[in-house]
Amino acid sequence: MKTWFITGASRGFGSRIAQLALARGDNVVATARNAATVTEKLGDSANLLAVPLDVTNEMQAREAAARAIEKFGRIDVLLNNAGFGLVGAVEEASAEEVERLYRTNVFGLLGVTRAVLPYMRAQRSGRILNISSIGGYRSSAGFGVYCSTKFAVEGLSEALHHELAPLGIHVTVVEPGYFRTDFLDSSSLSISPIEIGDYSDTAGAVRHHASDLNHSQPGDPEKLAHVLVEFADTANPPVRLPLGSDTVAAIEAKHASDAAILATWRSLSISTDFTSDTVAA
Repeated sequence: MKTWFITGASRGFGSRIAQLALARGDNVVATARNAATVTEKLGDSANLLAVPLDVTNEMQAREAAARAIEKFGRIDVLLNNAGFGLVGAVEEASAEEVERLYRTNVFGLLGVTRAVLPYMRAQRSGRILNISSIGGYRSSAGFGVYCSTKFAVEGLSEALHHELAPLGIHVTVVEPGYFRTDFLDSSSLSISPIEIGDYSDTAGAVRHHASDLNHSQPGDPEKLAHVLVEFADTANPPVRLPLGSDTVAAIEAKHASDAAILATWRSLSISTDFTSDTVAA
């Protein structure tokens, strides 16, 4: 039996994973801004603790972690799932939109992780699964600010992976592609109200593409949920877990593109080192 601590557990991946974990007999601390939405979705059971949590409130995160320990005695898996998206060109995004996105997707994840880590370090075990995106591996027009938050999650996760491995705590950043959840609905995806005509063929086209793709995404969220619940038991988990054929294709394409850059610009890239004569002097 494991104890899960899940943010954003009232819908999407968080809700599906919570349901599966409960079904197999695990304990679940399911959090959302409004705890009532969790019980409406998941019901009541002895191994469920629904806790109100706005991830942008670090004090509330510490209180939620303490309640989890009081109820179940430990936290084995932290699933940082809460987050939302923003569509619009980088220039179109307002300072308020950017700040709000970072407050949830980056600083919120950090606050919850800092709240849970003291307990995991004390027990010398644990798993942290940080939900990123293919947008955390390669950015694209129209999703630039959102992708930048997921790039930050990737960087934090890689560092945490190395820092926590000696303490028996494994960190994996999960990179889903497009899955048929409500992510492209207005409840999870903000659209910048500012539109600049010069971006109509790039970020502007993405606005329409996101709407057309909604509810016809290739990824099956039920399969993803099953994969992650089983993945929590995997020995020596990887630092990153790409999920979805579109994610795999995008990563392969980026690798090929980066390899081409290195091949073309290699001599210039390495020309900036000190020469051996300069080093000797």
